Amino acid sequence: MILDCDPGHDDAVALVVASRFADLVGVTTVAGNAPLTHTTRNARIVLDLVGSDVPLHSGAQRPLVAPPRHAQNVHGENGLAGAMLPEPSRPADSQDAVGFLIDMCRSTEGLWLVPIGPLTNIALALRAAPDIADRIAGISLMGGGTFGNRTPAAEFNIWADPEAAAIVFAYGGKLVMSGLDVCHQLQATPERVDSMRRIPGTLGPLYADLFAYFLPTIEKFMPDLRGAPMFDVCAVLSVTHPALFEGSDEHVVVETAGEHTAGMTLIDIRPRLGRPDPNCRVQWKIDHEASFALIVEALTAFS
Repeated sequence: MILDCDPGHDDAVALVVASRFADLVGVTTVAGNAPLTHTTRNARIVLDLVGSDVPLHSGAQRPLVAPPRHAQNVHGENGLAGAMLPEPSRPADSQDAVGFLIDMCRSTEGLWLVPIGPLTNIALALRAAPDIADRIAGISLMGGGTFGNRTPAAEFNIWADPEAAAIVFAYGGKLVMSGLDVCHQLQATPERVDSMRRIPGTLGPLYADLFAYFLPTIEKFMPDLRGAPMFDVCAVLSVTHPALFEGSDEHVVVETAGEHTAGMTLIDIRPRLGRPDPNCRVQWKIDHEASFALIVEALTAFS
Protein backbone atom coordinates (compact mmCIF):
# COMPACT_ATOMS: atom_id res chain seq x y z
CA MET A 1 0.00 0.00 0.00
CA ILE A 2 1.02 3.58 -0.70
CA LEU A 3 -0.85 6.07 1.47
CA ASP A 4 -1.38 9.48 -0.13
CA CYS A 5 -2.40 11.89 2.61
CA ASP A 6 -2.79 15.43 3.93
CA PRO A 7 -2.53 15.10 7.74
CA GLY A 8 -5.03 16.18 9.31
CA HIS A 9 -6.25 14.49 12.51
CA ASP A 10 -8.02 11.63 10.74
CA ASP A 11 -5.06 11.10 8.39
CA ALA A 12 -2.83 10.75 11.45
CA VAL A 13 -4.98 7.84 12.65
CA ALA A 14 -5.01 6.29 9.18
CA LEU A 15 -1.20 6.40 9.08
CA VAL A 16 -0.97 4.49 12.36
CA VAL A 17 -3.52 1.89 11.24
CA ALA A 18 -1.81 1.45 7.86
CA SER A 19 1.56 1.06 9.58
CA ARG A 20 0.10 -1.67 11.79
CA PHE A 21 -2.06 -3.69 9.42
CA ALA A 22 -0.82 -3.02 5.86
CA ASP A 23 2.39 -3.66 3.99
CA LEU A 24 3.05 0.07 3.76
CA VAL A 25 5.75 0.72 1.16
CA GLY A 26 5.57 4.50 1.00
CA VAL A 27 3.74 7.67 1.94
CA THR A 28 3.07 10.65 -0.29
CA THR A 29 1.66 14.01 0.75
CA VAL A 30 -0.59 16.57 -0.87
CA ALA A 31 -1.92 19.95 0.13
CA GLY A 32 -5.38 19.72 1.62
CA ASN A 33 -6.23 19.95 5.29
CA ALA A 34 -3.25 22.32 5.50
CA PRO A 35 -0.62 23.63 3.07
CA LEU A 36 1.90 21.08 1.78
CA THR A 37 4.73 22.12 4.11
CA HIS A 38 2.54 21.32 7.11
CA THR A 39 1.02 18.09 5.77
CA THR A 40 4.48 16.74 4.89
CA ARG A 41 5.89 17.70 8.28
CA ASN A 42 2.92 16.06 10.00
CA ALA A 43 3.31 12.85 8.01
CA ARG A 44 6.99 12.62 9.00
CA ILE A 45 6.13 13.18 12.66
CA VAL A 46 3.56 10.37 12.64
CA LEU A 47 5.96 8.02 10.86
CA ASP A 48 8.57 8.86 13.51
CA LEU A 49 6.08 8.15 16.29
CA VAL A 50 5.43 4.63 14.97
CA GLY A 51 9.12 4.02 14.19
CA SER A 52 8.56 3.71 10.45
CA ASP A 53 11.31 4.34 7.92
CA VAL A 54 9.16 3.98 4.79
CA PRO A 55 9.89 6.57 2.09
CA LEU A 56 8.04 9.88 2.37
CA HIS A 57 7.65 12.09 -0.71
CA SER A 58 5.83 15.41 -0.89
CA GLY A 59 3.71 16.21 -3.90
CA ALA A 60 1.21 18.71 -5.23
CA GLN A 61 1.00 22.10 -3.55
CA ARG A 62 -2.27 23.01 -5.25
CA PRO A 63 -5.13 21.49 -7.25
CA LEU A 64 -4.95 20.94 -11.01
CA VAL A 65 -7.21 23.90 -11.85
CA ALA A 66 -8.79 25.41 -8.73
CA PRO A 67 -6.97 27.76 -6.38
CA PRO A 68 -5.44 26.22 -3.23
CA ARG A 69 -8.09 25.15 -0.73
CA HIS A 70 -7.32 24.17 2.85
CA ALA A 71 -9.23 23.22 6.00
CA GLN A 72 -7.24 24.91 8.74
CA ASN A 73 -10.48 26.17 10.25
CA VAL A 74 -11.12 22.51 11.15
CA HIS A 75 -7.63 21.08 11.75
CA GLY A 76 -5.81 24.15 13.06
CA GLU A 77 -3.08 26.25 11.53
CA ASN A 78 -0.56 23.40 11.33
CA GLY A 79 -3.12 20.72 10.44
CA LEU A 80 -2.61 18.79 13.70
CA ALA A 81 -3.63 21.18 16.42
CA GLY A 82 -4.29 20.02 19.97
CA ALA A 83 -1.15 18.12 21.02
CA MET A 84 2.50 18.79 21.72
CA LEU A 85 4.17 17.09 18.77
CA PRO A 86 7.86 16.23 18.55
CA GLU A 87 10.07 17.76 15.90
CA PRO A 88 10.33 15.66 12.73
CA SER A 89 13.50 13.60 12.39
CA ARG A 90 14.15 14.78 8.85
CA PRO A 91 12.41 16.31 5.83
CA ALA A 92 10.73 14.38 3.05
CA ASP A 93 12.91 12.09 0.96
CA SER A 94 11.97 14.08 -2.14
CA GLN A 95 9.45 16.56 -3.53
CA ASP A 96 8.50 14.23 -6.39
CA ALA A 97 5.56 12.23 -5.06
CA VAL A 98 4.22 11.70 -8.58
CA GLY A 99 7.52 10.25 -9.79
CA PHE A 100 7.65 7.98 -6.74
CA LEU A 101 4.10 6.76 -7.36
CA ILE A 102 4.85 5.98 -11.00
CA ASP A 103 8.15 4.22 -10.25
CA MET A 104 6.64 2.10 -7.48
CA CYS A 105 3.59 1.11 -9.50
CA ARG A 106 5.80 0.08 -12.42
CA SER A 107 8.29 -1.86 -10.30
CA THR A 108 5.85 -3.49 -7.87
CA GLU A 109 2.76 -5.03 -9.40
CA GLY A 110 -0.34 -5.26 -7.24
CA LEU A 111 0.01 -2.14 -5.09
CA TRP A 112 -3.04 -0.51 -3.55
CA LEU A 113 -3.07 3.28 -3.78
CA VAL A 114 -4.94 4.74 -0.82
CA PRO A 115 -5.50 8.49 -1.25
CA ILE A 116 -7.15 10.11 1.77
CA GLY A 117 -6.80 13.76 0.74
CA PRO A 118 -7.42 15.65 -2.49
CA LEU A 119 -6.68 13.40 -5.46
CA THR A 120 -4.15 15.63 -7.21
CA ASN A 121 -1.08 13.37 -6.89
CA ILE A 122 -2.97 10.29 -8.04
CA ALA A 123 -4.48 12.09 -11.04
CA LEU A 124 -1.10 13.48 -12.08
CA ALA A 125 0.45 10.01 -11.88
CA LEU A 126 -2.35 8.42 -13.92
CA ARG A 127 -2.15 11.18 -16.53
CA ALA A 128 1.64 11.02 -16.84
CA ALA A 129 1.81 7.20 -16.84
CA PRO A 130 -1.49 5.63 -17.97
CA ASP A 131 0.14 2.19 -17.95
CA ILE A 132 0.12 2.05 -14.14
CA ALA A 133 -3.67 1.66 -14.19
CA ASP A 134 -3.20 -1.94 -15.30
CA ARG A 135 -0.49 -2.70 -12.72
CA ILE A 136 -2.09 -1.59 -9.48
CA ALA A 137 -4.48 -3.73 -7.41
CA GLY A 138 -6.82 -0.77 -7.06
CA ILE A 139 -7.48 2.61 -5.53
CA SER A 140 -9.25 2.93 -2.18
CA LEU A 141 -10.10 6.55 -1.51
CA MET A 142 -11.78 8.62 1.15
CA GLY A 143 -14.08 11.16 -0.44
CA GLY A 144 -17.50 11.90 -1.79
CA GLY A 145 -20.86 10.58 -0.67
CA THR A 146 -24.53 11.27 -1.21
CA PHE A 147 -24.21 14.57 0.67
CA GLY A 148 -21.50 17.15 1.25
CA ASN A 149 -19.64 18.80 4.10
CA ARG A 150 -17.81 21.60 2.34
CA THR A 151 -20.90 22.49 0.28
CA PRO A 152 -24.38 20.95 0.34
CA ALA A 153 -23.30 18.74 -2.55
CA ALA A 154 -19.56 18.18 -2.12
CA GLU A 155 -17.26 16.52 0.39
CA PHE A 156 -13.97 18.37 1.04
CA ASN A 157 -11.46 16.04 -0.65
CA ILE A 158 -13.42 15.94 -3.90
CA TRP A 159 -14.39 19.63 -3.74
CA ALA A 160 -10.74 20.63 -3.22
CA ASP A 161 -9.77 19.24 -6.65
CA PRO A 162 -12.79 18.09 -8.68
CA GLU A 163 -10.82 17.79 -11.91
CA ALA A 164 -8.33 15.41 -10.29
CA ALA A 165 -11.18 13.39 -8.80
CA ALA A 166 -12.84 13.10 -12.20
CA ILE A 167 -9.64 11.61 -13.63
CA VAL A 168 -9.38 9.08 -10.82
CA PHE A 169 -13.01 7.98 -11.01
CA ALA A 170 -12.61 7.42 -14.76
CA TYR A 171 -9.29 5.54 -14.60
CA GLY A 172 -10.88 2.17 -15.39
CA GLY A 173 -9.51 -0.10 -12.66
CA LYS A 174 -10.76 -1.27 -9.29
CA LEU A 175 -11.99 1.67 -7.23
CA VAL A 176 -13.38 1.70 -3.69
CA MET A 177 -15.02 4.86 -2.32
CA SER A 178 -15.42 5.50 1.40
CA GLY A 179 -17.65 8.56 1.40
CA LEU A 180 -19.34 10.53 4.12
CA ASP A 181 -22.20 8.02 4.32
CA VAL A 182 -19.90 5.38 5.80
CA CYS A 183 -17.28 7.61 7.44
CA HIS A 184 -19.84 9.33 9.68
CA GLN A 185 -20.56 5.93 11.24
CA LEU A 186 -17.03 5.64 12.69
CA GLN A 187 -16.80 8.45 15.26
CA ALA A 188 -14.34 9.44 17.95
CA THR A 189 -16.95 10.02 20.64
CA PRO A 190 -15.97 11.50 24.00
CA GLU A 191 -16.00 7.98 25.47
CA ARG A 192 -13.68 6.71 22.75
CA VAL A 193 -11.33 9.66 23.20
CA ASP A 194 -11.17 8.77 26.91
CA SER A 195 -10.33 5.18 25.99
CA MET A 196 -7.43 6.43 23.86
CA ARG A 197 -6.14 8.37 26.86
CA ARG A 198 -6.10 5.19 28.96
CA ILE A 199 -3.80 3.35 26.51
CA PRO A 200 -0.47 2.75 28.28
CA GLY A 201 2.49 4.62 26.83
CA THR A 202 2.64 7.90 24.92
CA LEU A 203 0.83 7.46 21.63
CA GLY A 204 -2.68 6.87 22.95
CA PRO A 205 -2.71 9.98 25.19
CA LEU A 206 -1.21 12.08 22.38
CA TYR A 207 -4.00 11.04 20.02
CA ALA A 208 -6.54 11.68 22.76
CA ASP A 209 -5.22 15.26 22.92
CA LEU A 210 -5.53 15.58 19.16
CA PHE A 211 -9.13 14.41 19.16
CA ALA A 212 -10.03 16.42 22.24
CA TYR A 213 -9.24 19.43 20.01
CA PHE A 214 -10.85 17.96 16.89
CA LEU A 215 -14.13 16.92 18.51
CA PRO A 216 -15.49 20.35 19.52
CA THR A 217 -14.23 21.81 16.24
CA ILE A 218 -16.21 19.22 14.28
CA GLU A 219 -19.25 19.77 16.50
CA LYS A 220 -19.37 23.42 15.40
CA PHE A 221 -19.83 22.29 11.80
CA MET A 222 -21.79 19.06 12.38
CA PRO A 223 -23.79 19.47 15.61
CA ASP A 224 -25.88 16.40 14.79
CA LEU A 225 -22.92 14.07 15.43
CA ARG A 226 -21.85 12.77 18.85
CA GLY A 227 -18.22 12.46 17.84
CA ALA A 228 -15.63 13.41 15.26
CA PRO A 229 -15.76 11.14 12.20
CA MET A 230 -12.52 9.22 11.68
CA PHE A 231 -12.93 9.56 7.93
CA ASP A 232 -9.64 8.40 6.49
CA VAL A 233 -9.29 5.15 8.43
CA CYS A 234 -12.18 3.78 6.37
CA ALA A 235 -10.15 3.86 3.16
CA VAL A 236 -7.33 1.92 4.83
CA LEU A 237 -9.61 -0.64 6.47
CA SER A 238 -11.43 -1.17 3.16
CA VAL A 239 -8.18 -2.76 1.97
CA THR A 240 -6.89 -4.41 5.15
CA HIS A 241 -10.24 -5.53 6.63
CA PRO A 242 -12.84 -5.52 3.83
CA ALA A 243 -15.21 -7.79 5.78
CA LEU A 244 -16.00 -4.87 8.08
CA PHE A 245 -17.93 -3.16 5.29
CA GLU A 246 -21.13 -3.49 3.34
CA GLY A 247 -21.09 -1.86 -0.08
CA SER A 248 -22.42 -2.04 -3.61
CA ASP A 249 -20.99 -1.60 -7.10
CA GLU A 250 -22.27 1.60 -8.69
CA HIS A 251 -21.50 4.08 -11.44
CA VAL A 252 -20.03 7.27 -9.96
CA VAL A 253 -19.00 10.48 -11.73
CA VAL A 254 -17.67 13.76 -10.38
CA GLU A 255 -19.27 17.10 -11.21
CA THR A 256 -16.63 19.62 -12.23
CA ALA A 257 -18.60 22.49 -13.75
CA GLY A 258 -21.73 23.01 -11.66
CA GLU A 259 -22.10 26.45 -10.16
CA HIS A 260 -23.51 24.95 -6.96
CA THR A 261 -22.48 21.30 -7.31
CA ALA A 262 -18.77 21.29 -8.25
CA GLY A 263 -17.11 18.39 -6.46
CA MET A 264 -20.31 16.39 -6.11
CA THR A 265 -20.01 12.61 -6.52
CA LEU A 266 -23.08 11.56 -8.47
CA ILE A 267 -23.85 7.95 -7.56
CA ASP A 268 -26.23 6.29 -10.00
CA ILE A 269 -28.42 4.02 -7.86
CA ARG A 270 -31.46 4.12 -10.14
CA PRO A 271 -33.16 0.69 -10.19
CA ARG A 272 -33.51 0.41 -13.93
CA LEU A 273 -31.95 -1.34 -16.88
CA GLY A 274 -29.64 0.59 -19.14
CA ARG A 275 -27.79 2.63 -16.53
CA PRO A 276 -23.99 2.85 -16.98
CA ASP A 277 -21.82 -0.05 -15.88
CA PRO A 278 -20.42 0.24 -12.34
CA ASN A 279 -16.99 1.79 -12.00
CA CYS A 280 -16.77 1.98 -8.20
CA ARG A 281 -17.42 0.00 -5.06
CA VAL A 282 -19.33 2.36 -2.75
CA GLN A 283 -19.04 1.59 0.95
CA TRP A 284 -22.33 2.14 2.79
CA LYS A 285 -21.94 0.52 6.20
CA ILE A 286 -19.07 -0.26 8.58
CA ASP A 287 -18.80 -2.30 11.76
CA HIS A 288 -17.74 0.73 13.77
CA GLU A 289 -17.15 -1.10 17.04
CA ALA A 290 -14.76 -3.60 15.47
CA SER A 291 -13.10 -0.80 13.49
CA PHE A 292 -12.46 1.31 16.56
CA ALA A 293 -11.05 -1.76 18.33
CA LEU A 294 -8.50 -2.03 15.51
CA ILE A 295 -7.58 1.64 15.96
CA VAL A 296 -7.00 1.01 19.67
CA GLU A 297 -4.94 -2.07 18.83
CA ALA A 298 -2.74 -0.04 16.46
CA LEU A 299 -2.26 2.81 18.95
CA THR A 300 -1.41 0.29 21.67
CA ALA A 301 1.11 -1.50 19.47
CA PHE A 302 3.09 1.68 18.87
CA SER A 303 2.73 3.28 22.32
